[in-house]
Amino acid sequence: MNIPGDDFYALITQALQSRGSGTLQRALYRALREAILSGRLQADSCLPGSRMIASQLAVSRNTVNAALEQLTLEGYLLRSRQGTRVAHLGHREAGQSPPALDVTLASRMASLPAPTPRGTPVPAFTPGTPAINYFPLPLWRRLYDRVLREEGSALLGYGSPAGELSLREAIARHLALSRGIQCDASQIVITEGALEGVSLCTQLLSEAGDIAWTEDPGYAGAKSVFAKSGLTMVGMPVDEEGMRLETQEHSPKLIFTSPSHQFPYGSVLSINRRLALLEFARQHNAWIIEDDYDSEFRYSGELVPAMMGMQDNPPVVYLGTFSKTLFPSLRTGFMVLPKALAHAANPAIGSLLRGGHRAEQRTLALFIEEGHYARHLAAMRRLYRKRYRQLREALAVELHTPHRVLAGEGGMHLTVAIDGVDDTAIVQQAKQYQLAPAALSGYYLDTQRGQTGLVLGYGNTSASQFAPGIRRLQRLITQWQDEKG
Repeated sequence: MNIPGDDFYALITQALQSRGSGTLQRALYRALREAILSGRLQADSCLPGSRMIASQLAVSRNTVNAALEQLTLEGYLLRSRQGTRVAHLGHREAGQSPPALDVTLASRMASLPAPTPRGTPVPAFTPGTPAINYFPLPLWRRLYDRVLREEGSALLGYGSPAGELSLREAIARHLALSRGIQCDASQIVITEGALEGVSLCTQLLSEAGDIAWTEDPGYAGAKSVFAKSGLTMVGMPVDEEGMRLETQEHSPKLIFTSPSHQFPYGSVLSINRRLALLEFARQHNAWIIEDDYDSEFRYSGELVPAMMGMQDNPPVVYLGTFSKTLFPSLRTGFMVLPKALAHAANPAIGSLLRGGHRAEQRTLALFIEEGHYARHLAAMRRLYRKRYRQLREALAVELHTPHRVLAGEGGMHLTVAIDGVDDTAIVQQAKQYQLAPAALSGYYLDTQRGQTGLVLGYGNTSASQFAPGIRRLQRLITQWQDEKG
């Protein structure tokens, strides 16, 4: 066994001198560990005694022994009456760098849609983001403090996997008034946003290889869940009456739709298609996942009733979210299950979810029960209605390229269909100017064959940004057209 020489002490001394704010013990530990891993201290090398190391380094023997003991505990060193020596760490030669990793993602990852930027601050025209600066944060803070003051440590446990009972009861009462859904708290499961609701539906109601119908174009998040769950997706075309029911060779297990305000086209699923879809699901033992992401924001006429409230015991799982109506980082959504499904799924819910976020859920329950939620929705409805009309006016004046505006009278986005442009390239270039519209083609299952255009979010974009933002987008479109010749 070889014993390290003066270079050993020089190495350790240098490490101790550059230790920064760490302790001498930690610096000595790291220096020895690095020397062993790099091969400068080879296997079976015998270290000097702790007394000699301490003397040479001018540190206490306790410091040296503590570092050596930690390295021994982790397996770098072997200590016995015969002394301390370096352990064998494997077959790789001393100092040899590890080989590069062969990184291959699962094949189903290739079908995932492109991610949506979620940075802060939110750039103009980002779809799906509400006017977070209008949220009554001081009121929320008071309610949150009240919850902690009244219940305190009682809320620190997991709680019910289905979520806080007070919140589920508040949601049930709200749905009865605003969405025409008659349900009770036992049918409601609180989720971390609507996306977790989609994931739970796939786990509860489908097997890998089953078929899922999706709107085409449609919500990218649902497609991500279906892809990673191993489902086979079949796109259903969308027009001014919403999703078209087209007969396929194989029946689906899941049918995902946003009937009250289709994303991204904005159309409303007509009553004939709703009834046909419900009947189809019953006949083929399929489940409809109704994504009701922003139906509270309707700017003409009454709110469009939910599909789930149209019949008794419908084959529908209803998904709602507070990320669009309040603020995204709340990460709170919910799903409503038919009574029979809720009863059957209850044991599985207990295994799949762990509860949590109890103080936030109790705060949200108070926010709803005391009428603050209804008042906030009314205020946001007025704001978004105004922005919707102002954006349409800006498009009429500033966007000269031939286009079609696809939008229902509601929501927080407008879709502009523009034939024959590379919308993905234009969106990439727009980022340089703090503009973040989405490429319409990206919402199709086949992004190369979908309608091109831009999806413009106006929820968190002030009206003062509309005209200059559209002018910039027009210049980018013109620039792209000139380059293509």
